[in-house]
Amino acid sequence: MPILSVRNLRKTYPGKKPFTAVDGISFELNEGEILGLLGPNGAGKTTTIQMLMSTLSPTSGQILYFGMDLAKHRSEVLKSVTFASTYVSLPWNLTLDQNLEVFGRLFSLRPRDFRKKKDALLERFGISSKRSVRVSELSSGQITRLMLVKAFMVNPKIVLLDEPTASLDPDIAKDVIDFVLEQRKQEGTAILFTSHNMTEVSEICDRVLFLKQGKIFADDIPQNLAKKAACSKVELVIAEGMEKAQSLAKESGFDPKVDHRCLRLELDEGQIANFLSGLARANVLYSGINIIQPTLEDFFLQATRKKEGTR
Repeated sequence: MPILSVRNLRKTYPGKKPFTAVDGISFELNEGEILGLLGPNGAGKTTTIQMLMSTLSPTSGQILYFGMDLAKHRSEVLKSVTFASTYVSLPWNLTLDQNLEVFGRLFSLRPRDFRKKKDALLERFGISSKRSVRVSELSSGQITRLMLVKAFMVNPKIVLLDEPTASLDPDIAKDVIDFVLEQRKQEGTAILFTSHNMTEVSEICDRVLFLKQGKIFADDIPQNLAKKAACSKVELVIAEGMEKAQSLAKESGFDPKVDHRCLRLELDEGQIANFLSGLARANVLYSGINIIQPTLEDFFLQATRKKEGTR
């Protein structure tokens, strides 16, 4: 049984012109899975997360955690579900320690267990020395790390992470990604992960949902989405036979670009070997080759540009 099951979830805001932010989406999240939730601004990501956290009521549809309906078992469910976001902070006038103390009590944690896990995470994220500092005095990166401590210190089964590395320097962002992978491996934590960093998503996510205008536009592993988006790019440094290479590329249906001794073209991955064999048969010599695979960012850009209703 999936630990999160979303069925035909819809959110429509009433008015003279009703607006549907989330339009009948369905998906599942399994134990230990990291699921990416992507899409352009206005695609419905934030609305979806708000409904999953029960801070926003769906117009229709059902959210099941651990087989239980969130609408009927809210208190029980949310003991095992937490949230962290770059864009949400904690009470500014309380210290770091005070904030975490309040949160631990809300989750009815035993003081000894809570403090042990809290201390370990504060040390892990390098903010243990900031215990007595008010949140208002912390940097944006420190606040983000505090939010992660808050989310993981209660041993959750599911964590909803909304762009957790957006305000972090690259070295700290990498540490956060390493930590998320550690939690999945050690604790079996399932994670719903949003980010605009496609390299990060490709590295961390087992599967990706792409939302567009409130609907699921694509659902696949990152590598497959990247391959759907664009052809591979091949760059060849031609030592001898440039004209033959150009002719062969055109005969094969490609559009070659030439810059001095460099030949560039786009083709499907499965066509690369045949094209290189053709060059060899034509006695074309090349001294260098660079094959650039399509990325998840290529898919994101292409999907965002496509008109609604096309795939």
